[in-house]
Amino acid sequence: MSAATGPASGLPPGAASPAAASPPAARQNRLGLLVGDYKGGKTTLCAGCGHNAISERLLEAYFDLGIAPEQVAKLSGIGCSSKTPAYFMGRSHAFNTVHGRMPSVATGAVLANRTLHAVGVSGDGDSASIGIGQLVHLLRRNVPLVYLVENNGVYGLTKGQFSATADPGSTLKGGEVAELPAIDLCALAIELGAAYVARSFSGDKKQLSVLLRGAIAHGGTALIDVLSPCVTFNDHEGSTKSFAWVKEHDEPLQELSFVPAFPDIAVDYDPGTTTEVALHDGSRLRLRKLGADYDPRDRAAALTRLMAARGTGEVLTGLLFVDPKAPTLVERLRLPEAPLATLPPERVRPPPAALDAINAALR
Repeated sequence: MSAATGPASGLPPGAASPAAASPPAARQNRLGLLVGDYKGGKTTLCAGCGHNAISERLLEAYFDLGIAPEQVAKLSGIGCSSKTPAYFMGRSHAFNTVHGRMPSVATGAVLANRTLHAVGVSGDGDSASIGIGQLVHLLRRNVPLVYLVENNGVYGLTKGQFSATADPGSTLKGGEVAELPAIDLCALAIELGAAYVARSFSGDKKQLSVLLRGAIAHGGTALIDVLSPCVTFNDHEGSTKSFAWVKEHDEPLQELSFVPAFPDIAVDYDPGTTTEVALHDGSRLRLRKLGADYDPRDRAAALTRLMAARGTGEVLTGLLFVDPKAPTLVERLRLPEAPLATLPPERVRPPPAALDAINAALR
């Protein structure tokens, strides 16, 4: 039966009723994929956990950039943060390592198949404590990898003890006070040679989305330290990793926008003085200066600014440092374009004559 039109229905003759109107077409990316193609399992984290917001921003970034889920390798260690790869891009490759060992497994995966886009998700305990020995070598090697630290200052899976990123003077729910100096993972990354270093806040959707797109487009190690409050153990008065504290002390370095390498996405820029930073693949980050003349390509200035902020209690967010020309580990090793597992034995195994020559040299 067709819907009625005319005076009795309140619709002009020939007009379709609202019930008969076609639903809006679902948005597709440049690969023709839907947002649903980038979703994962249902989260098991606490309601309101900042980690879930980070997973949502990651999903959106890969969808908007048009990277197929099957071309992404997700890696993680142990902790609340390391559970989150299960919550986005269920069709991607994934490997959950033991505590603190994700950097070495990620390095092996990237070297074995350089065609994959690798993203490592870790936490402040996983990276700044048990895994820091592996993290420092990943940073200095400039492994092509987006390295996310979901930083809440506590061990969420073991009832909220301080982690190594907890600021001196911050308190736990039970009243314990942090006394040891905090490890600043951004300062560490800049010092050790990482070519893309940023800090953001899980509650700042706009800034985090832009930083993630820039990190994915960047060629080498891109470390983003994301302050992600733990709503169960570290979101109370006295915590310097709570939602209220970060919002009050957040000091953005610049206003960011990102221009992807493909030309079919338009970006509107806010007025103001800008500086343009070339990323590895020819994409652009355009930064609007807010007050101080901050150049994210100056490694020494970035470290100085971080130390100054620490003394004044500021939480610097934004792009802290970028070097688009730094060679990656894959480039330094001159690896072939094809994944190593696809190469024939004669290309990956030295011939008997080469081994004989090595043995003779050692006699």
